[in-house]
Amino acid sequence: MTAVEIDTASRVGALRVLVVWYPDWPIVATCTAEQAAGPVAVVEGGRVLACSNAARQAGVRRGQRLRLAHRLCPELWLRERDPEAETRRFEPVLAAVEAFTPRVEVVRPGLCAIQVKGPARYFGGEEALVAAMRQAVAGVGDEGAADGPRVGVAEGLFAAVLAARAAEVVPAGRTAAFLAPYPVAVLDDEPLTGLLVRLGVPTLGDFARLPAATVADRFGPAGLAAYRLAQGLEARPPATAPPGLDLTVEQLFEPPELLAEPLVFVARTLAERLHTALGGAGLACRRVGVEVTCADGRTARRLWQHEGRLPAPALAERVRWQLQAWQGTGFFAPESGGFTALRLVPDELVADHGRQLALWGQALAEDRVERAAARVQALLGYDGLSRIEPVGGRGPGEVLVRVPWGDHPPPAADRDAPWPGQLGHPAPSVVLPVPAPVAVLDAEGTPVRVTGRAEVSAPPARLTLAGRSFAVTAWAGPWPAVERWWDPGAARRRARFQVALADGRALLLVVEDGGWAVEAAYA
Repeated sequence: MTAVEIDTASRVGALRVLVVWYPDWPIVATCTAEQAAGPVAVVEGGRVLACSNAARQAGVRRGQRLRLAHRLCPELWLRERDPEAETRRFEPVLAAVEAFTPRVEVVRPGLCAIQVKGPARYFGGEEALVAAMRQAVAGVGDEGAADGPRVGVAEGLFAAVLAARAAEVVPAGRTAAFLAPYPVAVLDDEPLTGLLVRLGVPTLGDFARLPAATVADRFGPAGLAAYRLAQGLEARPPATAPPGLDLTVEQLFEPPELLAEPLVFVARTLAERLHTALGGAGLACRRVGVEVTCADGRTARRLWQHEGRLPAPALAERVRWQLQAWQGTGFFAPESGGFTALRLVPDELVADHGRQLALWGQALAEDRVERAAARVQALLGYDGLSRIEPVGGRGPGEVLVRVPWGDHPPPAADRDAPWPGQLGHPAPSVVLPVPAPVAVLDAEGTPVRVTGRAEVSAPPARLTLAGRSFAVTAWAGPWPAVERWWDPGAARRRARFQVALADGRALLLVVEDGGWAVEAAYA
């Protein structure tokens, strides 16, 4: 992007946007009023995603690891995140907002947005629109919530979300001043914001005052998009599509499909086709419309935020949430005759700055692997194809997990965090699915015991496995591991040993509650 293009793009303003935001929506959607009144947290990926007011008062915060959260609040009650329930519970809210305008954008369950221009004229101004919106959504879908919905207005979606958190209507033309005091961390781009802080640019106002050409040279397209957000503009200016260009992708069903599950696999294929079509036109989109048609003629459509950041698996996942939400609210009853069409409609096209290709411009090998894996997954089912991902853990069977193809990998922080009691390198080459019981004896034939202080009663001398006895020529350990001490029902205390046998084998043993077992073997 040249300096002239950057200057021209920076003058493209943002439309006024109204945002409805429900604090702690994962708590509201998955807990009863009585449960939400106590210390409860919804977790995802081993970290706190949302927590109740009672949990916050005890020091629990979003993003905390579960061990720290339980240390701060031992009585904390945990719930796994349920995206389908969040989407289903949010449908009545979206229906209330649709009474003001049919174009409602779902940023995520618990957060939606509309453009202000038309509804504000009808209701007599933005303040009157906000008041009417608050009245319309009050008590809808948030039974048991400690705080009601918040409504905010500003230029652009990014600023409007922050305005909703503050429950403010930012005057027109004052969005940049409203954003200026916020830390750059609200941009939600950890590598970029960490670098900005190290360079002495801690706030959005400081970032917005930098020269546009310098930002583009130093941080590239992603940094320029964040720079525009800091100025109160849209991340990317609108693009002019060629006349007659229609990038909608659809799948027709004959005969009609009665279940939503097959549509999920179709959605994955449609998402890939949509991304291919957008890439061929050099475009991206800010929103994607999910549209379904039933045999009785009824049609439903919902806009989901895209901003060019949703890969095909993530977009298909949102389609699944939406289909299940429509079925859960009874919109598609059995007498409707089933689904006859599923469409993905790109909304508000923007220029796509591209991505890094291989050295000579050919497609990356990962793209071909992704397409082939998607076809296999469609045949075997969602959980039928998985990949191995490293996670945090202590035992050899805990540091690697199977993740369904297309799902996000576990957070890197979990892998890199310290794990007291974790085995060092080299790792065992064979891990038994179920540990094999053994007897470990000392030189006098007495069972070897390990105390709570990790003290060994006597050096291991022999090991009995499957009726055969082997001499222990060398051993190392113990490596104690105390887990979930705060939860009596899930607490575990184990110790691991490495032993070398006279026949040349090397084994990893684990002792728990006085019983010994072979957990893994070394090559």
